[in-house]
Amino acid sequence: MAKFEAAQAPREETSKEALSVEDQLKRHIIDGTKKNLERNLDLALETYTPLDIINNILLDGMKTVGELFGAGKMQLPFVLQSAEVMKSAVRYLEPKMEKTEGSERGSILLATVAGDVHDIGKNLVDIILSNNGYRVVNIGIKQPLNTILQQAEEHKCQVIGLSGLLVKSTLIMRENLLEMNDRGVSHYPVILGGAALTRAYVEQDLAALYKGTVRYAQDAFEGLALMETIGGQASAPALDEPAVPRVTSHRLPDLDRTLYVFDGTGSDVVPQAESPALPFYGARKHTKFDPFELFRYINPVALFRGQWQFKRPDHLSNPGFTAWLEETARPIFDQMQKRLATVIKPQVKWGYFYCHGEGNDLIIYEEDARTERLRFNFPRQRDNRRLCLSDFFRRPGTPPDTVGFHIVTVGDEVSRYERELFEKGDYQDYLYVHGMGVETAEALAEYWHKMIRAELGLASEEPQDMRGLFAARYRGARYSFGYPACPNLEDQAKLFELLKPEDIGIELTDEFMLNPEQSTSAIIVTHPEAKYFNIR
Repeated sequence: MAKFEAAQAPREETSKEALSVEDQLKRHIIDGTKKNLERNLDLALETYTPLDIINNILLDGMKTVGELFGAGKMQLPFVLQSAEVMKSAVRYLEPKMEKTEGSERGSILLATVAGDVHDIGKNLVDIILSNNGYRVVNIGIKQPLNTILQQAEEHKCQVIGLSGLLVKSTLIMRENLLEMNDRGVSHYPVILGGAALTRAYVEQDLAALYKGTVRYAQDAFEGLALMETIGGQASAPALDEPAVPRVTSHRLPDLDRTLYVFDGTGSDVVPQAESPALPFYGARKHTKFDPFELFRYINPVALFRGQWQFKRPDHLSNPGFTAWLEETARPIFDQMQKRLATVIKPQVKWGYFYCHGEGNDLIIYEEDARTERLRFNFPRQRDNRRLCLSDFFRRPGTPPDTVGFHIVTVGDEVSRYERELFEKGDYQDYLYVHGMGVETAEALAEYWHKMIRAELGLASEEPQDMRGLFAARYRGARYSFGYPACPNLEDQAKLFELLKPEDIGIELTDEFMLNPEQSTSAIIVTHPEAKYFNIR
């Protein structure tokens, strides 16, 4: 907190010793400092009960933290540091107090829906709620509705919170709500969150389907505000007056299946007269990497601003914020590289195959370059250039083209390490390690894509620096399943048939997600016009 405030205006310095013990404890929370915490808790215990200290002093400090975060005056990593102090204080006080009914503000069960392996957003909600007086039952990832309802009943939870990163997860949430109607358990208020959700989809479409209360939480602090509304507090406002205003928009649509059917009108892309020769047919693996070489390929903007969620405050210019990031985030990045160098286990499977593009299909051939092995079906833009991934390959009747695939992972040790940090209450490091794991997997994909381009004889067309690499200023592109140009996650199964990545420890979930989470796959296209595009 002090680091962030240093980027603003000088804070009026007040010696903690001159503050009352109540204010000193609040400063411990707000500043995220544990020095003398237990001493000050002991002083407070001379006047207050442990429960009074938690409810009337420490939670007041956490409320201030939430207000600072909401006003853009506190960054998420420092919020988590405050939560660490809160957890330490509660742990110290718990043995000294009697458990009584009504000592919690409310209760919620949190789960990532079936088939989805992402849990960072859910766990951040857990951290914020549990350190603001709520009882949280966090049952993890890939949870079917049966388990969710059983656990909610067993633990007597008042609210159910569902999370998921994928578009498909939003459909599972919808199915869960409909089944809850059918089972007669719509008395549970439900809070939904995840990157693919929109407020309008939840508050308009899903709210119209679910017989109970369903709300959208954009982040952990909005989840906190909703719990104060629906989590059992007597002073809560009426449910039809939520703290966050409703919005009007359209539902989150599925991609129109007709876009996958070729109607005879293609794009203006001309296939390559000469494409790179096949370096080899089939799949190979590589398992020996220098971790520090891979760390060079991490995009600091994606890490600092995306994963670690350092946001530019209104009063700072872009150059000023960049300088602040170099001073604050760069040393953390350097430290994390040393910590994770022996934790990550980078491995790659990659391969090359003969192919043709036909209509909206990409036909993959056997080694004889004639017998069809399998085919991918991609959507086509209805407007604009009417692009489709298959357009970037030669047509049947001409010599076969070359397509590459890769799948990369940094292993599951990172996820295990994350869980250890989360369970210990080392929340700030949990965020840092998770972000490093995700971006190291992306860095490995970037690095190996570069190796593939070299293997295909395209090294002379490489950008001169990392900035050019991150901006994809090289020939061709790599497209990952689940993203705009090839949104069908089920196609991961075909990639698995080609590369067989089980021998590097990667498997598919029921919803065609890669496990371990810090893994990514792609189709490698070498056509000079191949760049990222949206279907809609």
